[in-house]
Amino acid sequence: MPARSSNDTSANPSSPVAVRAAFLTVKDAADYLGLSPHTLYVWRHRRQGPPSFRMGPRGRVMYRVEALDAWIREQEHADSRSNPALSPLNAPPQERSSRLLSG
Repeated sequence: MPARSSNDTSANPSSPVAVRAAFLTVKDAADYLGLSPHTLYVWRHRRQGPPSFRMGPRGRVMYRVEALDAWIREQEHADSRSNPALSPLNAPPQERSSRLLSG
């Protein structure tokens, strides 16, 4: 039987490595999303973007990986290029208002 490495989180899901993988700092979350940390700070200030929270005595801003993944899925579903149901090309043609035609 192969020996488990000390970094194998499957043996102990509450290990510090697993906890670090579940929570990301602003820099790590920005890397994960392919954004700059500044963008995440601006979005947080505007109450936009993925959900974040403060953790620990120094109040570091952190992100849950699962929340980032859920936020990405929401963005995909809200984009008409990824969600055909939202595409204006799939919508039935609209009738012009008679008010516009009589002007």
